[in-house]
Amino acid sequence: MIAGIVLAAGLSRRMGRQKLLLELQGKPVVRWAVEGVLPHVADLIVVTGHEDAAVRAALAGLAVRFVVNPHPEAGQGTSIATGAAALTPGTVAALVVLGDQPRLPPDVIPTLLRERERTGRAIVAPVYRGTQGTPVLFAADVFPELVQLDGDAGARSVVGARPERVARISIETPMPLDVDTPDDYERLRVK
Repeated sequence: MIAGIVLAAGLSRRMGRQKLLLELQGKPVVRWAVEGVLPHVADLIVVTGHEDAAVRAALAGLAVRFVVNPHPEAGQGTSIATGAAALTPGTVAALVVLGDQPRLPPDVIPTLLRERERTGRAIVAPVYRGTQGTPVLFAADVFPELVQLDGDAGARSVVGARPERVARISIETPMPLDVDTPDDYERLRVK
């Protein structure tokens, strides 16, 4: 079974308000991100934080499970760890996805999944025109490392620990925008 972990616990410090709930073409940003992952996974975990009730409401009606990161202020690593700890037995791989990245190109996730099958690598990461990005696919043997994450570097330390187990896939589109600042939001709204 392939699972997804959507990170939706951030504090939105640079935005100044909850960025995941901002409307983009009639839907909250986080709903766009989740709906982009759902067709590709059998289990989808959404990691929330202090805005748990509002994020749950924004995702009402979708087949997702919620887990709450009790310490989102400690960084993105704690949200990945919280999500990884909630994975069920039988999960063979999990995609770690940003909840504030609503316009992921539709071919990225299928490309990552195919590359995992083709190479058997433990980690598959997209590289957008030379820049490594997200989402990243992790095999089950990497889950114990994900559960130990802390701080604000996400899973970079896990990806960088053993380069031989990482398949980096070239994606010939720009890095999908995430919503961190009011300017980011405006750029997405005009696209």
